[in-house]
Amino acid sequence: MWLTVDQRRVYAYTGGKAFQPQQPTVVFVHGVLNDHSVWILQSRYLANHGWNVLAVDLPGHLQSEGPVPQTVEAAADWVVRVLDAAGVDRAAVVGHSWGSLITLETAARHPARVSHAGLVGTAFPMAVSEVLLRDARDNPEAAIHLINVFSRATLCAPPSALGPGTWVFGAARALNRRVLRANPHEPVFYLGFKACNDYANGLNAAAQVQCPVLVIHGEQDQMTPPRAAKTLVSTLRAHAPAVTEVTVPCGHHQMNEAPLETLNALCQFLGTQPRQ
Repeated sequence: MWLTVDQRRVYAYTGGKAFQPQQPTVVFVHGVLNDHSVWILQSRYLANHGWNVLAVDLPGHLQSEGPVPQTVEAAADWVVRVLDAAGVDRAAVVGHSWGSLITLETAARHPARVSHAGLVGTAFPMAVSEVLLRDARDNPEAAIHLINVFSRATLCAPPSALGPGTWVFGAARALNRRVLRANPHEPVFYLGFKACNDYANGLNAAAQVQCPVLVIHGEQDQMTPPRAAKTLVSTLRAHAPAVTEVTVPCGHHQMNEAPLETLNALCQFLGTQPRQ
């Protein structure tokens, strides 16, 4: 689905279903150097079970025109403009990694527009090492290798994710390279990590969230380990109407390393029948 936001073309994957105004909507937000495809199983399932799906490519990422958002706050405001462009008053927003911070900030800044907030692979602060920031800017191939080594707890996807025996490490590197090369005009890799590293409003945002929140951790996540989200989750529990925490058996890519567990946690959170 193509939308026009800020006079630029934006791509949102709909799970293969036409947009139905009478149905609830879920927006999926990817992480650094990714695109909408990381949500493929979750998008298609929900699109076939009563939901409109907008799995977006963030600005400057693959099919969406730039510029790349340079702060979490700017990306959060952009998500709401996506809702405006799609004619959606209120939606569930689910984000992974950098996308989880964008989701958090969207729920805090625009509470009337967010019905549910899903934070997948989250942490606050989401600090990025100086070495990784430097390599993301100056030596992206080295940084791509590093993040995939630390992100993955398995080399092959379960059958329900990308296909039986898929080499998820190689597939993720290929996606990273594709996103990087699709935008030769901006340091897209560096800007995403810098936005994560610079984001300082997490606890203030958590105190302003007015919708139910789901937090999905990866049990073996080395990029955003569950312990790195403890203070954030505690703050959410003190202010949000309901907070659900789920830990799934995987690393940092919950959506395709533990696809069914992640999907079913989302379905239960959104009040949709889980996949058997």
